[in-house]
Amino acid sequence: MNIDEVVLNFSPNSLVMLNVVLALIMFGIALDVAPRDFKIVVKHPKPFIVAILAQLLVLPAVTFALTLILPVTPSMALGMILVACCPPGNISQVLTHRSGGNVALSVSMTAVGNLLYIVAMPLSIAFWGSLHPTAHELLRRVELNTGQLLLDVFLIIGLPFVLGLLIRAKFPTFAKRVQPAVKWFSLIALVAFIVIALVGNWSFFIAFLGIIILVVTVHDAVALAIGYSTAAFAGLGTRERKAMTFEVGIRNAGLGLGLVFAFFDGIGGMAIVAGWWGIWDIVAGLIVASLWALHTKRKTGSATGDATRHAAATPDAA
Repeated sequence: MNIDEVVLNFSPNSLVMLNVVLALIMFGIALDVAPRDFKIVVKHPKPFIVAILAQLLVLPAVTFALTLILPVTPSMALGMILVACCPPGNISQVLTHRSGGNVALSVSMTAVGNLLYIVAMPLSIAFWGSLHPTAHELLRRVELNTGQLLLDVFLIIGLPFVLGLLIRAKFPTFAKRVQPAVKWFSLIALVAFIVIALVGNWSFFIAFLGIIILVVTVHDAVALAIGYSTAAFAGLGTRERKAMTFEVGIRNAGLGLGLVFAFFDGIGGMAIVAGWWGIWDIVAGLIVASLWALHTKRKTGSATGDATRHAAATPDAA
C-alpha cells in the first residue's frame, strides 16, 4: 500500500460542514483578540519580528530540509510543509503560562500572526511545495491554483477572523459572552470530524503510523527548538524565549487537516501527518511546559513565576 495513493474521501456535504467549522474556529479566535494585543506589538516590536521571521522563514526552510533528509514520501513531505506553514495554535498561550513564559507576548503574537497568515499561508505552501523535488508533482495532480487558494482561504478563514475582530472591537461585552460557546462548539465539531476521519480510515492510519510517529516527533522537536534558539539568538529574555518556543513549535494542525480535505483532495500522507501532528504537538508541548514549570518552581517557589502577572508585563522584560 502506497500512502501517496491513499485518498481519504468525504461526501461534499461533509466538506461544506468542515469549511463552516474552520470559519467558526477563526471567528472564535478573533473574538478573543483585544485591541491591546496589537498595541503590545507596536510598543515592543522586536520579539514579534523575531517570532514572525522564525515562523514564516526559518521553520518552513528547515522543514523543507527535513523532508529531504527523513524517509518520507511526497505526500508526507507536503504534509510536513503544510503544517509548517500553518498559523500558531492557541494552546501555545496555555503552554506559555504553564511554563512561566510571557503570556502577553504569546497572545499578541498569535493575534497578529493569525492575521498575517491569511495571506502568508497559501503563498508559503505553494512556494515550498513547488520547490520540492517530489512533492511538487502532487501539487500538479490536485491542480493547486495559488490565486484560488488565497481567495478560498480568505473567504473561509480570513473573513470570519476579520469579522470577529470587528465585533470584539465594537461590542466587547457581547464578544466576551459568546466567545466561549463559539470556541467550544467549533473545537468539538473539529474533533468530531477528526474522529470520523480516523474511524472511517482506520486501516490507513495503522498501516503508516510507525513512520508517521517518527517523522512528526522529529519535526515537532525541531520546531520547538527553532522557537527557543531564534529567541536566544536575538537576545530575548527567558520568559520571551519560552513564549517563542511554543509560538513556533505549536502549529494549528487541526486547521491544516481541514485544509487537506478542503483543498488537497484528502491525500493520505498529508492527512495522516497533519492529524498526528495535532495530537503529538500538544503532548510534546505539555511535557516541555511541565519541565520548565518544575524548573521555575525550584527557582521562584511558583510554577508560573511572574507569568501570572502577564497583563502588566512587557515583552522585553527578562
